[in-house]
Amino acid sequence: MIPWELIDSAQAPGGGELCLYRRGREYSIQVNGNELMNSRVHGSEEALAELACARIAAHHAPRILIGGMGMGYTTAAALRRLGADGRVVVAELVPAVVEWNRGPLADLAGFPLDDDRVTVREQDVAQVLRAEHQAYDAILLDVDNGPEAMTHRGNEWLYSRAGLEASFAALRPEGVLAVWSAGPDRAFTERLRRAGFQVHEVRVPARGKALGGRQHTIWLGVRGPKTTGSVT
Repeated sequence: MIPWELIDSAQAPGGGELCLYRRGREYSIQVNGNELMNSRVHGSEEALAELACARIAAHHAPRILIGGMGMGYTTAAALRRLGADGRVVVAELVPAVVEWNRGPLADLAGFPLDDDRVTVREQDVAQVLRAEHQAYDAILLDVDNGPEAMTHRGNEWLYSRAGLEASFAALRPEGVLAVWSAGPDRAFTERLRRAGFQVHEVRVPARGKALGGRQHTIWLGVRGPKTTGSVT
């Protein structure tokens, strides 16, 4: 078997080391020895964008915020679903991950960062959510391991009641918050409801429908047409 080759590394948020490995045409991003993502397993990342974009298909000139660059598969899937008037903002906290997506990882998802509809912000997606009000038709969060923050405890805010209320406020009426997770979480489903969302939980194959295998969880939290805040 071809051994893994370390391509690059960077400081991970909250400490530790984020590493990019290559084995033939396969790539892996790991933090502190734990694999976060692999180029062979990206079906659920694409499903995150596809499910969210289907919910806003009728929106005019939709604007999407993606939290977490990953290997670019979610961004590429969103671009395929959007028309020429759509726009995607990608918030990525680690500059090296953006560099990897412009370099060795660029062709995996079809060079999505070369698309004029994409803007990259090298900052925490939490900062974007706190600063913007009714700015997006969809917010896609693929940060850490889901509601159970594995790599950076600071990510827990995104999935807390306060973080979900910030996402709710950043969405336009009838917008959707789509959240990726490695597994289900009943408490998180309830937090979404308490933040004001109409909640739909979907299980999707990690590697894509045709390949089957293990499944990941995607929550779709839909903001209603009214502009009221959270519920209790």
